[in-house]
Amino acid sequence: MNRRAFLKVSTTAGFVCACPPGFLAATKDSPSSGDILADATKRIEQHRMGEALIAVRDTQGRPVPGAKVAITQLKHDFLFGCNLFMFNRCGTSELETAYRSRFAALFNYATLGFYWASYERQRGKPNYDYTDQVLEWTSRQGIVCKGHPLVWDHPASSPLWLPDDHQEIAVLSNSRTREIVRRFQGRIDMWDVVNEPTHLPEKHNKTRMADWGAALGPVPYVAEPLRIARESNRTAMLLVNDYRLQPAYYKILDSLREEGSLLFDAVGLQSHMHDGPWSPERTWEICQRYANLGLPLHFSETTILSGPRKGPREDWGQSTPEGEANQADKTAAFYTVLFSHPAVQAITWWDFSDHGAWQRAPAGWLRRDMSPKPVYERLRELIKRHWWTRKETTADQRGEVRQRCFYGRYHLTADLPGANRISREVTVARDSDNRFELA
Repeated sequence: MNRRAFLKVSTTAGFVCACPPGFLAATKDSPSSGDILADATKRIEQHRMGEALIAVRDTQGRPVPGAKVAITQLKHDFLFGCNLFMFNRCGTSELETAYRSRFAALFNYATLGFYWASYERQRGKPNYDYTDQVLEWTSRQGIVCKGHPLVWDHPASSPLWLPDDHQEIAVLSNSRTREIVRRFQGRIDMWDVVNEPTHLPEKHNKTRMADWGAALGPVPYVAEPLRIARESNRTAMLLVNDYRLQPAYYKILDSLREEGSLLFDAVGLQSHMHDGPWSPERTWEICQRYANLGLPLHFSETTILSGPRKGPREDWGQSTPEGEANQADKTAAFYTVLFSHPAVQAITWWDFSDHGAWQRAPAGWLRRDMSPKPVYERLRELIKRHWWTRKETTADQRGEVRQRCFYGRYHLTADLPGANRISREVTVARDSDNRFELA
């Protein structure tokens, strides 16, 4: 299959993760700046929903007019996620239980950490046991997982034990990518293969990985691990990820081609908003720009804060009621714009709780005690109620029900005369006839 029309089906969670064919044509009709939020509901109905036809039949295959039909959504095909870095690290059993239960109640997607420096503190001893524990839990919850990152020049992913020799670093890094992708195939089939390659030309990070990457140049540095990851898992979804969303990043991505085809399957776009939320106009413009690559867009690291910055670097104030209200409003608007854009396939929040959050910032949807902030309730209302299909209705004279549904996994039931009930699980998918029979 051409990776521009990449289709990835997760058998454990029932998701269909695909970039809509022809979505580029849809993005050409850009709304005016004042209409981006105002018209989002129409775009969501157009791009995130399809009509399902449910035919109820008796044992002889005859229509059953008047049958009571219930349509209950189980999962979104859109990936609503968060990093899961605090799994088994919350401090107490009470905090851990609250963290896990609230995560599973809202998200269908999780990012797991593979930062080389902490993941393999001793050379040759990667912490696979921890990842196995996390995957055992996410599998039970039906949560799709992505690994992040395999290659990064930051100190977090440049172990102190790395040698100075560039050739040896290449062997070690390539072997790590190959081993990890193969080991977790079937459990993790989505990877941020390379993180933040735009840093390389200026040697922003003073590490051995950065020295090696700068010597190679951004495109060769990114291309080789993508090839290795592809060889190691032919069906995996591979991403490149960056927060610098200027032309330099687009140029790197557009150069990652072999025989005209891109070497990756989706574009990772970070959206940390520590210095203030993006406007709908800026969000839409970024979507439009990167949609031109013809691949799904993953907003891979999203942060909007609920407390003030007090000083430079990691100097943050605590979450405040006013900040929490603003965080809820701005996050709901941001998610609405992204969910309404046909190229966007996934959104990942960064981090779920203020406890253990990056830069010690008040970034979470939960406070340090794991109590939910307003943003958690607001997004649960959107994801699990407003953008969710649940319908009880009656079959017409042909024994049929037609219903527009959000794309995803469903449980269908029909109550027939004589107290007989029939049910089945189905997937309402984009570009499918979505005709289902309850017989």
